[in-house]
Amino acid sequence: RGRSAGSPGAVTLPRPLGADAHEEEPMLVAQRKNPDYHGFSADPDADMLNMRAAFLAGISIAIVLGSVFVHYLPDYGLQQWARREAEIQVRERERRGLPLLTSNYYDPKRLPLPPPE
Repeated sequence: RGRSAGSPGAVTLPRPLGADAHEEEPMLVAQRKNPDYHGFSADPDADMLNMRAAFLAGISIAIVLGSVFVHYLPDYGLQQWARREAEIQVRERERRGLPLLTSNYYDPKRLPLPPPE
């Protein structure tokens, strides 16, 4: 009572409605027809063409978008800003007739020094 007529321990899975027991999966048929099947088309030539087009487009997009992303990253370490600021300082000192570098980091007139004794 309650046992099926099949072998003990064998479980049969229900098939979807309309599925024929002798019908193969379309992907298996395409792989048997074309061993280098990439999943784009059952026709081997169209499959290869579509695979190459998708690969080319994917790699091209990755390279272009990656390059644009890297190009528009902010100035790392403010190196470009420091260069521009230094050029502005050099032009300003040349306009005033001052030396580009002085030995005094601070203006000695503004430093409170002890009286010489």
